[in-house]
This record gives sequence, C-alpha cells and structure tokens, in this order.
Amino acid sequence: MRATSFPHSALLDLRLVPAALVTWAVTLVGLLGGWVPATVLACSSAVLLVVAWSVRGRAWRNGLLAVLIIAGVAGAGIAVRAHAVSTHPLRVAAQQGERVTLRATLAEPPRPLQGASYGARRAQDRSLAHVRLSSVDTGEGRTRVGGRALLLVPTAQWRTLIAGQEMTVTGRAVPPRGGELLAAAVQVNRPPAQVLPPPGWQRVAEDLREGLRSTSRGVLGPAAAGLLPGLVVGDTGRLPPEIVEQFDTAGLTHLMAVSGANLAIVCGAVLLVLRLAGAGPVLSSVGAALAMAGFVVLAGPEPSVLRAAVMGAITLFALAMGRERSAMPILSASVIGLLLLAPGLATTVGFALSVAATAGLVVLAPVWAGAMHARGVPVGIAESLAVPAAAHLVTAPLVAAISGEVSLVAVAANLLAGPLVAPATVLGVAATVLAPISAPLATALVWLAGPELEWVLAVARHAAAVPGASFGWPSGVLGGALLTVLSVIALIVLRGRIARLVLVSLVLIAVVVVIPIRHQVAPWPVPGWALVACDVGQGDGLVLATGRDREAVVIDTGPDPVLMAECLRRLRIRSVPLVLLTHLHADHVSGLPAVLSGRRVGSVAVGPLNEPAWAAREVRATARAHGARVLPLHAGQRLRWPELVLDVLGPRGELARTRSADDANDASLVVKATTPAGRVLLTGDVELPGQAELLSAGVDLRAEVLKVPHHGSRYTTPALLTAVRPQLAVISVGAGNDYGHPSPLIMDALMRMGVRIQRTDESGDIAIVAEGEGREVVERGDPVRPDEN
Repeated sequence: MRATSFPHSALLDLRLVPAALVTWAVTLVGLLGGWVPATVLACSSAVLLVVAWSVRGRAWRNGLLAVLIIAGVAGAGIAVRAHAVSTHPLRVAAQQGERVTLRATLAEPPRPLQGASYGARRAQDRSLAHVRLSSVDTGEGRTRVGGRALLLVPTAQWRTLIAGQEMTVTGRAVPPRGGELLAAAVQVNRPPAQVLPPPGWQRVAEDLREGLRSTSRGVLGPAAAGLLPGLVVGDTGRLPPEIVEQFDTAGLTHLMAVSGANLAIVCGAVLLVLRLAGAGPVLSSVGAALAMAGFVVLAGPEPSVLRAAVMGAITLFALAMGRERSAMPILSASVIGLLLLAPGLATTVGFALSVAATAGLVVLAPVWAGAMHARGVPVGIAESLAVPAAAHLVTAPLVAAISGEVSLVAVAANLLAGPLVAPATVLGVAATVLAPISAPLATALVWLAGPELEWVLAVARHAAAVPGASFGWPSGVLGGALLTVLSVIALIVLRGRIARLVLVSLVLIAVVVVIPIRHQVAPWPVPGWALVACDVGQGDGLVLATGRDREAVVIDTGPDPVLMAECLRRLRIRSVPLVLLTHLHADHVSGLPAVLSGRRVGSVAVGPLNEPAWAAREVRATARAHGARVLPLHAGQRLRWPELVLDVLGPRGELARTRSADDANDASLVVKATTPAGRVLLTGDVELPGQAELLSAGVDLRAEVLKVPHHGSRYTTPALLTAVRPQLAVISVGAGNDYGHPSPLIMDALMRMGVRIQRTDESGDIAIVAEGEGREVVERGDPVRPDEN
C-alpha cells in the first residue's frame, strides 16, 4: 500500500538538499548577524573540512565535504559583502544622519507605500526605490563606490521614472533595517536632478506594460482591468482594495505576483505552439528560452522576476519534461547559485514561497497525482487536485507565519481558479505584445480574457465569503514552525489507509458541524446590531444599520482600505446610502474606495473644511468614479432612515467657516445618531476648541453611547464627558500606536464616571445591539495586530 501511495518517493534525489539548506542558513547568519559571525562560520567550515578530509572509508564523507565546501564559500562570500556594507561611506554617513548626494541608477520603478495613512499625509505620497550607487558625496568630496541603497521619495515627483534611469539625488541618510545588504536608506524630499533617459529596452518594456493597462481599462470592468496586469506582470496598482482582501482570504494572492508559474505558463504555451507546428526539440527549446527572456524584460529584470525565471525553468523541466528525479537536484543547485550571487534573497518572503511552491509542485504533486491515478482517478483530474493541494501544503506555514491566518478554502479556490489563470495569462501576454502593432487585435484578446478573469474574481469573492474561510494562527517563526511540524506529522501519518479515513471524517465533521455551530454560537454579524465600530487600526470606521436588509450608513472609512473592506464584507453590507466623512485626514478617508467599490452608493457627505487639498480632490474624484454625489453637511441638518436618524450638531460658528488645514480636527462633523440601541454621539477628532464651541452653543449632547474623540487623545475636556453622560464609551484606536492613545487621563475620567469602555485595539470589531431598554455589546475579537496596522 505504501509503495502505491508514494510511487516515486524512492526516486527522489536529495543529495543536494543539505547543501542548499546550509547555504541558506549561513547566508541568513551573515545578513542578520553581520560579517563577524559569517567569518566565524567560514573559518569553522574550513577547519571541519580538514578534519573530514582526514577521515577515510566513510560512505558519508564525500557528501559532508561538499556541504562544508559550500558552507565555507557561502560564509566567506556573505562576510565579504557584509563587511563592505558596514564600512561603506554611505553607511558611515547614515550612522551620523548626514545629508548626502548620490549618483545612482534605479534598479526598479519607484513603488508607492501601501497600508494605513494618517493625519494630513497618505502612505501613498511616499514611494520606495532601490538604486545602484555610482558615487557618494558626503560633503567632503565625491567618492566613486558601488553598492545599493533604498530611497524614500515623494511619489508625485518620481512616479514617471522607470528602471535603468541614472540620476543625482540629495537627501538625509539613515541606517537601513537589518537583513538587507543595503548601504543606507535615504530620505529624499525633492525630485531627482540630472536624470538620464533609460536604456531603450527598458523604455520599450514600460510602453508595453502601459499598453496592457490602457487596453484593459478600455475593455474590462475595474476589477478585471486591475487583475489582468497583475496576472501578466505582477502590476496590482489598480486593483480595488476589496479584491486584494478577497484574494488574501481565499489563498489566491500568489496569482497576482510574478512567479515561476507565470513563466511556466508562457513558456509552456510557446512550446505547445512550436510542437504543433512541427518544430523539433532544439527549435522548441530555443523558442521557449526566447519567450522566457522576453517575459523577464517585459516584467522587469528585478530580483523577484529573475528568481521567478529560475523557478519557472525548473517547473517546466520537471513537470513538462517529466524529469521528477532531476527536479530536486536542479532546485537545490538553483537555490545555492541564487544565494551565492544574490544573498539578499535569503530574507525575502517571495524567495521562500517560490522555493517551497516549486518543491511542492515537483516532489509532492506528481506523487499524489500518481497515487490518485492508481486508484482509478483520471490523470487530468488527479493532477488538477494534486497541484493546488501540494502548493498549499508547502506554502501554508510561510503564509501563516506572515499573516497569522490559515485559509481553509485555499485548495478549493485554487482548484476552481487555476484552470482559468493560464488562458487569461497567455491572452494577456499576447495582447501586451500585439498592442503596439494592432490595437484592435490586442483589444479582442483582452476581451477574450474577460470571462476567465471574471470567473477568477467570482471564485475569490465567494471563497472569501464562506463562513470560517480562514482562522487565526500564531504568526512569526513559532507559528510557521508549528504548522510545519504538524504538516510533516500529517504526511507521515496519512500513509496509512485508516489515518486517511479518519482525516476525511474529521474534515467532514469540521465543515458540516463545527464551523456552522461556531457561527451560530458566536454569529457575526450579530443579529439586530445597530452600530459596529470596525477595527481599522489607528483610525475611525463606524457602521450604522438603517433598518433595511444589508444596508448601512458609514461614518469615516479608516486609514487602510483593506481593513475597511474586510469589516463591511463581514457585515454583508451591499448598499450604503451615505458615507459621512467627519473630516479629511487620511486615517478617516483613505478607506473610501473600499466602501464604494462593489456596493450601491448614494452620497458622500463632507464638512465645511476642504483641507488637506489632496484629500478633498481624491474624495470628489472617488465619489464621481462610483456614481456618488458629494453632499456638504452643516449644523442643524437631519437625515432619516427607517431605524436611524442623524442630527448634525457641529461644527458651528467660526469653525464652520474655517479654511485652514490646521483646524481640521476641530472642524470635524459632530453627529448624534438615534438608533434602536439608544443615542450615539459621533465626534470625529474634535478637540478642545471644537468641544468648547459645542458646549457654549448649548447643544444637547446627551447620549447613551459616546464615540470618544480623536482615538481617546488627552485633548478631551471633562466638561464634554459630563455633558454627554454616556453609559458606554467606544474608542476606535490602533494597537501599539505611537501617539499614546488612548490617554490614561481620559481612561481614568471615564472610569470614575462609571462608564463602560470598549476599545477596538483590545476587542476587534465592536457591535452594539438593542437589548430591551438598554444595549448589549458584542466583541468580535481578533483585533488588528501592530504589524498589520
């Protein structure tokens, strides 16, 4: 039975695997510990090599010698590189925080920062750019040096630059984070000078990429138009944030990154066409190699793409040519070669995922497919089941270590989406190449890719909506190691027929019984909820039920579109008649695209302040793009729905007429919501001047629930708390924030008043439900961790 279950296990050639693992470990030591530990390892390897050489007649001697030689070479190589970086003139300047002038070449296009934005600045206003150095001027003269550096640059002034352009940059140098062979990070606040044009092939590649983006926008819907460039060249910049969140939950994120799979698909299509045309093995191999080189140029010769080229070549060789026995030696040799040439890959998540996925595809997938076929499963079905299962199993520990989640739907989602990814990718690549030659033909190819893209999007959407689609898991090295151990134990145990039957039974029990019971015992959304404070990190995002099915009013949208989209997805909101933005700081408006995308939307309400100017422009542009009108609100207005009334209380007086960005917090819209769970005072980020104006105006501020102003900052007067007299205080705040929110002073004041306090950083999403004459609070749990915020 075991021989049938694992028919190829005896054929695996694992001789180079120890050398690859040792190379990786030694490289990590050098990257994380510096050149001294790496030197010690190199010297230790040399000493052990001499000792091992003197041992005679041992079967394992040659293998040990090979491992020690590779360990010594890797240790010496990373020690030399790490020492060069530690003594680099730019590193010396960075340790003093000096201003420097660099002459450098962009290694890749600047990439806008992703994630949460705060205050008057957006994360996307700044971009990261890796550069290759030519010279450094620290004020004491220009020095010609090599090496690499990371630039933090203004997005608007750098967005048109592409890889290969040489330029002069001035900024302040700071030490880089550990684990990278970078001389320094440089904070740049101005556009580059003396910019040279890029190499011709880089310009052509960028024009081809832009052709794909523009053709997609003209033919496909917003989601599909953002997905196609992601499948083809890893460009996800125009993908709606809620789609990103759905792909993440469904375990499909890998589809939107350039990987060995992309190259295998493209080269496999070329091989198929050439073989059908009667080309021989040599011509077919040359054609596939040219296709791979062209794809590398198209996607950009960045480390991730070059890594994908190597992994794609391995996948093609092992799977398309049926060389399972050669797969592991080639994979191991590639890992060794890549780490010796580019040791910085050792700490990148993409490299680890690529290696793991490739190993799973060439080792486990053929074994499992063969075992299923031996039991009567047709070959095509067996392979379609084995490939996603193997890829998910070997990458799950890494994904869990990074995200703190394990997806229960990833295998099924990949099984359903996988068959359509290949044709969509091939059509997208063909359209990219043909766009400069024949726009109508490129448009037709993109149109043909549309149904495949919509299917993949539908799979992601429905998979992410499955109750219990993912569950929490310890993140970091410990969580990844724990899941790895459990996976290995499962693989060993499942070699027995009884164990497999037990596992199938447990899975069925979990799907049919446990998950439904879990969602009935602790259902989310909570039946009858009136208000939910979404855990959006360090920002505000509140949802008020209107009394209509799957409809709600949204008050502020948080700093991170993905977190806001996730909260609304959990609440199953499909219609939003009003999005009310209390003020235009990024931690209150950056999630607006996620709220508007894929839902029926009425209006976007704003207050009197149109600052920051970028936020005002983006809010209006986003509203127009989704067919929503912008509704100015002022004190005294009332808005009604069946089970919700909103009364706008402020700003009033001078603050209602201000046009200064300095007054943004105090110009916050202050709204009292009347709900089945009682009155809720929603205060935005109003601070002392705005609170004083409300109090002096004699406005009735009494409410059973208070959304504490400005994430619980200390700038809240006790007089406001006394005027509101809340029974429950909700604080929307991010875990581990740098602002000291919520203030101990405010917490003490609320506790002295006997107010019950709920915080999103401790409870996750917080739902308030009407309970007789009072209200019940239900915590969803699973708050956003500091590294996610």
